Formats: sequence, C-alpha cells, structure tokens
Amino acid sequence: MDHAAEAHRTDLMTVTRHVLNEQSKHPEAHGDFTILLYHIVLGCKFVCNAVHKAGLAKLIGLAGETNVQGEEQKKLDVLSNEVFVNALISSGRSCILVSEEDQEATFVDPSKRGRYCVVFDPLDGSSNVDCCVSIGTIFGIYMVKDKDKPTLNDVMQPGTNLLAAGYCLYGSSCMLVLSTGNGVNGFTLDPSLGEFILTHPDLKIPKKGKIYSINEGNTKHWDEPTTKYLHLNLVIIILLKALETY
Repeated sequence: MDHAAEAHRTDLMTVTRHVLNEQSKHPEAHGDFTILLYHIVLGCKFVCNAVHKAGLAKLIGLAGETNVQGEEQKKLDVLSNEVFVNALISSGRSCILVSEEDQEATFVDPSKRGRYCVVFDPLDGSSNVDCCVSIGTIFGIYMVKDKDKPTLNDVMQPGTNLLAAGYCLYGSSCMLVLSTGNGVNGFTLDPSLGEFILTHPDLKIPKKGKIYSINEGNTKHWDEPTTKYLHLNLVIIILLKALETY
C-alpha cells in the first residue's frame, strides 16, 4: 500500500471539520449556524440511505397527493420531507421552514426556535427514482430579522442575502456541494465512515464547457427572445460539431 496515500487518509477533511474551520474565522460566531448545517447534513445521509433502499422498501409508489408544483408526490418525497422538517426543528436553530412539498411555511414553535430560515426541496426529481436517474436535495439558508416575530417577508429575501446554499446529489455516489459565501466545495459520502469527505475543493464553472443541456420539455413556455437565442446557439453548436468531423 502507498504509505503516503495511507497517511493522507488519516487526515480527512470532513464537511463538519470544514464548517468548523470556517466558523473559526468569525470570532463573533455562536456555533448555531454550524449546528444547523450539521442537521442538514444528517438529513442528507438519511435520505441517501432511503433512496438506495427505495426499491426494496417499496418507497417509490405514489403517495396519492400532489405538491404545490402540481407534481404527484411519491412516498419517498413524503419521507424525505418529514426527515428534513424533523431534523431542522430538532436542531433548535431554525425559525421558518419552506419546503416545496408543503403548501404553507412551517413556523417553528418558540420553545425550539432559532435565527434561521431554511428553504428546501427535500427530493428534487423524485419521479426519476423509478428509472434510476440521479435525484437530489436543494437548500438555502437565510437569517430572520427577529426570531420572536418571524414573518413570510423573512423568506422573501434576494439570493444575495443567502448565508449558505447547496445541494446533495444521490447518484452512483452521494455528493454534497456547499457554499457558505466563500467559494464552493464538493464533499463525497464515504459509506464506510458515514462521513462526507472533501473531494472537490474550490469548485468553479469552466470557462468553456463541453455539454449542451437545457430542459427542452419547457420550450412551449419560453418567451420569443429566449426561444430565438437558444435556437440560434443550437444551430451554431451543430455547425461547429459538423466542422469538427472534417
């Protein structure tokens, strides 16, 4: 065995350690934000486990309800939503929870209330479970103005006010991508340790991509300028690809 690799493995940068390191840069921090993120990570681990067992546990059947987006909810949707709601409330650091699966925002009981508002989709793309396509959790965190008098206006903040945002992708591996305002980092779940390990530090979008990807199922809802722009770019891409073959 490569001793250097083995030595490196004894000094793992877990997502918890990473967040604690970031916390140490802010002397005024109380640790509440770190605790909240820990509970989000815990929810991601639970959902990851449920997704991998979905077929065996018969969790992929329809739950007989429809979410606010008009999508039929799956049992896995309901389970994931309950997991995150319970985890966030039990953290004692959340104040308002806004889930895509719920019609109304959840205002945490004052006895368990914290300073943060969490907006999330517990299991985006859940209809893909049946065909083994990747699905994931999306989340964002804001701070409320007054935890004793929270209102829906605390939720309706611009993205520039986000304290943290990220997603967890449940695919061939489970990857958590997180930003707390200082770059973006990717962590991969090591099943043997039950920990998210930093595997993709300082992620950036490449200046030139190799993939053309849009949700063409929504083309009928696009406005005319958007449609013309994308059609023009698609023609250019096709022409460039054709030239590459000669």
